[in-house]
Amino acid sequence: MRRMSFGQGGAPWGPEDNGSTPDWAALAEASEARARKRRWMMIGGAVAATLAVGSLVAWGIVSANKDNEAGNKPAEQLPSTADIPSEGKTPGPSFEATTPPPPLDPNDFINSADKDRAPLNEDTLYPGKTLTMGGNVYKKGASTHTKNCASAAQGALTGVLKNNDCTQMIRATYTKGDTAVTVGVAVFDTKAEAAKAAGQYKLRGAVVSLPGSGVPAFCRTTVCRQTSNSVGRYVYFTNGGLTNGKDATKKDTTLFTLGDDLRAFTFQQIQRRGQTQASAAATAG
Repeated sequence: MRRMSFGQGGAPWGPEDNGSTPDWAALAEASEARARKRRWMMIGGAVAATLAVGSLVAWGIVSANKDNEAGNKPAEQLPSTADIPSEGKTPGPSFEATTPPPPLDPNDFINSADKDRAPLNEDTLYPGKTLTMGGNVYKKGASTHTKNCASAAQGALTGVLKNNDCTQMIRATYTKGDTAVTVGVAVFDTKAEAAKAAGQYKLRGAVVSLPGSGVPAFCRTTVCRQTSNSVGRYVYFTNGGLTNGKDATKKDTTLFTLGDDLRAFTFQQIQRRGQTQASAAATAG
């Protein structure tokens, strides 16, 4: 084949073909179609992936709420209270009913020597050197005790103490100014013996006044004031007058006040004995 020169109008490049010309428009459209197809495939994959993730999340929520399904139901679909098992009640500890023992009576301890075991003498009944009652201060003089009760008595009281088996006589004297009062406490084994002695006394005779410790003799030959009382197994007497040798009269108010205060203090001391011993016995069980 003879080669053509550029001047002959032939194609300046490449070999000759069958004489047809390519359809460039069709080729461009086909290329565009293929590009669109690839884009839709990518979009479709992304949508599918998104739907898949959404399904996992939704399933996770549904799965998490599955046990609480009843909470989303209307009230008429919930079980009735009769169908709901009640919470079991654990019974508390049970204790046997007990009745506390009655409190101990302090009087039981001062009514009988069997229970009245606390120390008993002039120091336990009349401690200290002074006595204060209601603002009044009295000085303590001599004090003593003896088992020979009759030796501390005079007149009819001597026989009363002997006949009723007095076991001890405790005496103490208190003064204020020229006034002095001796208190004597006769002790018996039982309340019955003390009550009998108190009934027989009737203010005939007296407890012997106790001088000493700076207090001169009194109520030996002069008019004095006597009193008596009893509580439990105790009978207590007072004998008071003036230390200047004069007779006591109803005008001597200090004498009356001192005597009454001394009686009240003696009663309190005896009652305190019962209370103290009852409390100790209750504590010991």
